[in-house]
Amino acid sequence: MKLVSWNVNGIRACLGKGFMDFFNEVDADIFCIQETKVQQGQVQLILDGYFQYWNYAIKKGYSGTALFTKEKPISVVDGIGVNVHDNEGRVLTAEYGTYYAVTVYTPNSQRELARLEYRMQWEDAFRVYIKELDSNKPVILCGDLNVAHNEIDLKNPSSNRRNAGFTDEERTKMTAMLEAGFTDSYRYLYPDKKDVYTWWSYMFKAREKNVGWRIDYFMVSDRIRENIMDAKVYSDILGSDHCPVGLEIEL
Repeated sequence: MKLVSWNVNGIRACLGKGFMDFFNEVDADIFCIQETKVQQGQVQLILDGYFQYWNYAIKKGYSGTALFTKEKPISVVDGIGVNVHDNEGRVLTAEYGTYYAVTVYTPNSQRELARLEYRMQWEDAFRVYIKELDSNKPVILCGDLNVAHNEIDLKNPSSNRRNAGFTDEERTKMTAMLEAGFTDSYRYLYPDKKDVYTWWSYMFKAREKNVGWRIDYFMVSDRIRENIMDAKVYSDILGSDHCPVGLEIEL
């Protein structure tokens, strides 16, 4: 089974930058996107052979997630069931016979860490939600988690130590998620591989110079990690400030 996740940084803009070419070429069984930045009815995608599910933010032009799947899920749920966290369209959960697929767009802590306190609350609530799912059946979690977990996961760790996405607080929450029974699929297969990133600033020719961060992930329940066949970073795919990531797994 092949899954793909991509923070498209606005699906309408990405559609004009080759989204459908990549979508058709990669031929994923499940394709998840984050930061759609649309409201219902603002975009119509024709995806032959796929069921489409969207979770929209209340705020226009902000956040949002979507999941496209060849197999019709048993059920699809928006959010995590906590009102304070469910207004920004950040989570979609599709239940299948033997697993859950979850796409998430984790809140950014923002400049000067203005939203770090909220981010910590979100992290705890989301971890509780994912653990509850995992108690029922294995979970495949993908999306923009807005954190570079270790120094290997960004180009300049020392100069970014207290910047959003690489604070001790955010990294500790990522560790807590892993310790709760989940595996970072890419690091499981490639624990020491350097200079692999999924996001680059639009400034200072960062992508051209590969000055980036690895903040987009596929995580799986520990008990199915040995089923991972491959984990991919499609760094040559343009169209967003993030590139797509992928997972191939036997279930």
